[in-house]
Order: sequence, then structure tokens, then C-alpha cells
Amino acid sequence: MTRSSFSLAMISTLALAPCLGGCAAAIVGGMAAAGGVGYEASQERGINGTYDDMSVQTHITEALTNQYGPITPTVYQGRVLLTGSSPTPEAKAQAEQVASRIPGVTALYNEVEVAPPEDTWQNAKDSWITARVRSDLMVDPDVRSGNYTIETDRQSVFLIGSARSQAELERATQLARYVPGVQRVVSYVQIRAGVANGPPQPGPSQADMPPTTPNAGMGPSARPSYNAPIQVQKL
Repeated sequence: MTRSSFSLAMISTLALAPCLGGCAAAIVGGMAAAGGVGYEASQERGINGTYDDMSVQTHITEALTNQYGPITPTVYQGRVLLTGSSPTPEAKAQAEQVASRIPGVTALYNEVEVAPPEDTWQNAKDSWITARVRSDLMVDPDVRSGNYTIETDRQSVFLIGSARSQAELERATQLARYVPGVQRVVSYVQIRAGVANGPPQPGPSQADMPPTTPNAGMGPSARPSYNAPIQVQKL
């Protein structure tokens, strides 16, 4: 998804917050955290891993040069997620081929839509959703939010990263699916084997209930009347 400058995203987020029912203060905080050095340092892949992924992402962006449409690469531990749009199926396939040849790419997930580019309003809605999901993950004690990278395209939320347990991954996807405006949640998150001190498995009643909204009392009811489908990709 093609985005404007950070300032424009801030303005769009604040404008959308009343419309979509969020808390502007929490969202802006989530945006700042998602872009900060401290956030990168908190990820278990570490500073070096983050730097390597950023280098791969930069090389993919330079190789695509927007000639296959507005495509955004997101990289986590060498695994690449492509989102955005291409004008034709051939352009989408060519973008995948180009990205897969970049050194350091270990896996590639092509979620590019064959469609016209998003307009400014859709970009703003996607930016708001990403910021809200990030904010909700950050304040949840059962989710190590630094290990999740979030990309939103056409109101579909894509998660890529690593989870300490299946319970944590289910909690993260559950939080994402109850964010207002989300149409779909797709997970490319790997579950790391042998991780100690993971969060406890939720009981049946907890698993069947929507998550408690972190901004309860400051926004809409903690129990929305809808939920988006979850599509967990098999890695």
C-alpha cells in the first residue's frame, strides 16, 4: 500500500478516529511506538535482524521501482509479504519473481491485488486500522507486540512475525479482528518451538469472547456487533 508522509498519516488518523470509534491519543501513541528505535530494539529478532530485514526491504523496493503497481514489501526474518495492487495478473507475477531474486529472501507471500491503486481515503482508513491494531497489541499483556509486523491493505490486516505460542497468536488475531473497519485478518506468523514462559492457554469462555478493548470507557463498547474472518496461512 502506498502511503504519504508521516505528517499526513497523523492528520488522517486523527480525522478518522471519531468516525471509526477509536481513541486518538492511544492510536497516535501506537504510531509513534511502531516507528521508534525502542520498538525495533524490543523485537526478539534484535537490532541486527531488524537491520537485515530493512536492507532486504529496501532492495526489493528499489527493484520493483513501482513499475508493477504500488506494491509494499514487508520483511520479517527474511520472509517477505507483498501487498498493494498491480494493474494485471502478469504484473503481479512479475513483481513476485523480481522480489524473490533479492538476496536474503527466504520465503515470499504474494497478497497483491489485481486492482486500481487505492485512493487517499482508503489509504487513510488502512493507516488508521494499522495504528489501532498496533495499539491494541501493545497494551495486551498476553501478546509480545514487538514480534508482530502489521500491514493493512483495503481493510485486510496482514500479520507477519513470530509468536511464543498458539495461544498468543490466537489472541493477536482476535484483537485484530475486532478493530472497527477490519474486513479480514490474514496471519503469516510463525510459532517458535521451545519458547519458555509463554502465556497460558485461554479457557473456553475466554477464547469465545471478544477481547476487552484497551480504550474501554473512552470509545465504543468493548463488545462490537461484528467480527472479521481470520485466515491463518499454513507455513
